[in-house]
Amino acid sequence: MLASTTMGTGPLGTILLHGFLGSGKNLRTLAQKWLQRDERQCFLLPDLLGHGESPALPANATLNTMAAAVLQTAADAGIPFPVQIVGHSLGGRIALACARVAPERVADVVLLDIGPGPIDPQKSESRHVLDVMLRAPAESTDRREMRAFFLSQGISPALSDWILMNLRQDDGLYRWRIDRRALDALHSTFTAEDLWPVIEAQEVPVHCAVGERSSYVPHAEAQRLRELGCDVHVLANAGHYIHVDALEPLLAWLVSL
Repeated sequence: MLASTTMGTGPLGTILLHGFLGSGKNLRTLAQKWLQRDERQCFLLPDLLGHGESPALPANATLNTMAAAVLQTAADAGIPFPVQIVGHSLGGRIALACARVAPERVADVVLLDIGPGPIDPQKSESRHVLDVMLRAPAESTDRREMRAFFLSQGISPALSDWILMNLRQDDGLYRWRIDRRALDALHSTFTAEDLWPVIEAQEVPVHCAVGERSSYVPHAEAQRLRELGCDVHVLANAGHYIHVDALEPLLAWLVSL
């Protein structure tokens, strides 16, 4: 069972899935503000496998592996089915995998700045961040030294602080709470997979919010989604982290679905 937080006790089950290297708490503000607008919601915010406080990634983990863990955790937590699954980045691709493995349990999928097609690693911000993480020391006596390493590699202060949330202090040492090598293998798997068949099957409605300044959902991919009947909503002046850059406009759109 995944480490998770629940919010709300309403009849509408919604699972919020964070992105690569994140955790469920990344979407806590979104859930809190959404619940203020719609008290019918019952949210589940899990830490995905290999992330946060959840169990480590099993060998050869796939999107289907991660999807099965999400759905089982939701069932164990008593979240009402069928559920709406809202996923940012990696979370969106896992949401599509949930619709693939158990379409009868998924009311609809909402993709937050991610599409179903394979992702070019050279254009992936998370690939760059992971490469820096793989070069980082395994442990340090001073968190500031670890932060200085990321800053020296060209990572912004805000992003460096976010990355360092994956450190745990143990016996006076700061160590990674995540398995960086396992996440490296996962990244290669989830970015390469073609999830267009899930969209084309049209068993589950799919919506997609896109950051105007983000390159994660190319214009051609957005147009193909529209042609397949998916609602694609562009959020002005937002980058990849649309739940941070355009929280209020995103909420207004989500509540309207």
